[in-house]
Amino acid sequence: MEFTAEQIAGMLNGKVEGDSSALVNSLAKIEEGFFGALSFLSNPKYEHFIYDTKSTICIVNEKFTPIKPIPKTLTLIRVEDAYACFAKLLNLYDSINKEDPRVEQPSFIDKSVKVGKDLFLGAFSYISRDVVIGDNVSIYPNVYIGHNVKIGEGTIIYSGVKIYHGSILGEKCVIHSGAVIGSDGFGFAPDENGNFQQIPQIGNVVLEDSVNIGANTTIDRATMGSTIIRSGVKIDNLVQIAHNVDIGSNTAMAAQVGVAGSCKIGQNVMIGGQVGLAGHMKVGNNVKIAAQSGVSGDIKDGSILMGSPAFDNKEYKKSYLGFRRLPRILERIQVIEDKIKTLIK
Repeated sequence: MEFTAEQIAGMLNGKVEGDSSALVNSLAKIEEGFFGALSFLSNPKYEHFIYDTKSTICIVNEKFTPIKPIPKTLTLIRVEDAYACFAKLLNLYDSINKEDPRVEQPSFIDKSVKVGKDLFLGAFSYISRDVVIGDNVSIYPNVYIGHNVKIGEGTIIYSGVKIYHGSILGEKCVIHSGAVIGSDGFGFAPDENGNFQQIPQIGNVVLEDSVNIGANTTIDRATMGSTIIRSGVKIDNLVQIAHNVDIGSNTAMAAQVGVAGSCKIGQNVMIGGQVGLAGHMKVGNNVKIAAQSGVSGDIKDGSILMGSPAFDNKEYKKSYLGFRRLPRILERIQVIEDKIKTLIK
């Protein structure tokens, strides 16, 4: 589809600077622009690309002031937040490419399943008994959905996802390929002979509205009750969420995070890649945890942590400066010790 600069500006409440009739039909990074492409500039680090980009239209912040001439072939659209506006356009582009409603064959839907309007079901998918599916749901090929699962309106489930029985998915969730929702929690107890016996996991997983789950992420069902991922949570690829975890709304975590059982995480928390959170701990609201941190105790609201074991980021940075100087400090101590031995003799 083609859009003019004027049409795009209308969608974004922006102002055109240049040719309002300029046409684009593709999206591209500003450094990889070409004729007919729409790009954006938000980070000043990439500003130098705008002076020789081949893109036809570029979205920029209202306050952007060029320090060199802009190519005559480039039309600017000035908006309040270029990054947010470009993300809005990406969502629009993604919705245009959505699969048309249909049920591909071969696939299996149990006769007890309740299906809303405009379902897309890809081939080789399996939907078990007593499942409830809302309107405008897209389920891509090779998806397994166990019995008594509920899927809210507008949710997208990509190829290869496995959703175990009893799981509840809210509206407008996105589950990426290879994710497993509702597998057993890691519950084992040794018997009198020291052999591990499995503890039945009879709870479920609940995803509230607008939750995104990355590829190959796993979320375990609760031993009893629910593992809960609350509204607006964004989880990256290769994340492990254990049984009975509760993640507060609008929290985000990067790839390879591991959250142990019964951990409670507050709202608006940001967790970097490869962070490990111990079981039964509480993380407050508006907390930030730097990548590769190891957290073993409760965290107060608004804390910023680094390190393993993790502690206050400012104290960590001071400690790290000392750690880097440790070899030289040890050398100096050795010199002092040698002088002391000489004086004693």
